[in-house]
Amino acid sequence: MEQTYNHLDLTERCEIYRLRADGISCRRIAAYLGRSPSTIGRELERNALPKSGYKPASAERIALARKWRGSKIERLSPLKTHILDRLAMEQTPEQISGRLKLEQSEHSVSTETIYAWIYGRDGRRQKLHKLLPKGKCRRGRRVRRSHREPPIPGRLPIHMRPTKAHLRSAPGHWEADLMHFAGQRPALLTCLERKSRFLLTTKLQNKTSKVTIDALSKLLSRVPKRARKTITLDNGGEFYQHQRLPVQAYFCDPHAPWQRGAIENANGVLRRALPRKTNINQFNDQDIEDIMWTYNTTPRKCLGFLTPLEAFVKSLGVALEI
Repeated sequence: MEQTYNHLDLTERCEIYRLRADGISCRRIAAYLGRSPSTIGRELERNALPKSGYKPASAERIALARKWRGSKIERLSPLKTHILDRLAMEQTPEQISGRLKLEQSEHSVSTETIYAWIYGRDGRRQKLHKLLPKGKCRRGRRVRRSHREPPIPGRLPIHMRPTKAHLRSAPGHWEADLMHFAGQRPALLTCLERKSRFLLTTKLQNKTSKVTIDALSKLLSRVPKRARKTITLDNGGEFYQHQRLPVQAYFCDPHAPWQRGAIENANGVLRRALPRKTNINQFNDQDIEDIMWTYNTTPRKCLGFLTPLEAFVKSLGVALEI
């Protein structure tokens, strides 16, 4: 039969103190409490005060102090500093843990340990949950638009996209989208390579089709020609002139953003630095480049905790200047 073990509580410690004061042996005390004699002997030896001997209240405090060692992260200052730095750089606990294992760091830690520390006593006191991607307890719901988008000439559905694009088995297949900001004409154009999750971004002064396609063509020209094969878009009017792009465009089904899950996820990450209420006009081109660089140098679990930049360079086998 499997045995279970429980720590002594304050009531049992009071009984030990009373019986021991009456001269009762450890073996008889153990039989009375239903404990092992070694448990009673170890309790009297470890939790007694040096001068006044064994007292129930002080024994309880000593036992609790020994039991609480704090988080591993709190005990290792270099590890704590490293995790705080990475959280400040907008990395998730999963990315931090995976990168430590990839680099074979001396101090590795699991994702759950980081979360436990953030939501534990020390983390709550420092309000570390504010450094996580989602500061709220619950996610909001997306509002589905009911109006129809205008028909797009030469539109090819996503189901006709090459198999290698679906499977992410070859580089050069991209997804693009616009990030909108409340009450503003300017927008942020995002373009992501499906295999490596490498991201390119640029700010647009308006959302017209000509401006969007010109900017998207310029972004794609920044990568080698063999890294430009297809691009997947949504059905917005900003992509009406898609036939001017240097790559073949495919379109996802209406109201099916999950078919471009990679760019949707990337936009969600960028929203940490650029919430919807952001005044995008306050960000210059260098600010946008810095945000893009942070994204491309952050390790991703889906890439084996390589960064998108490392994965993109590795898939092409060349050195790039972006």
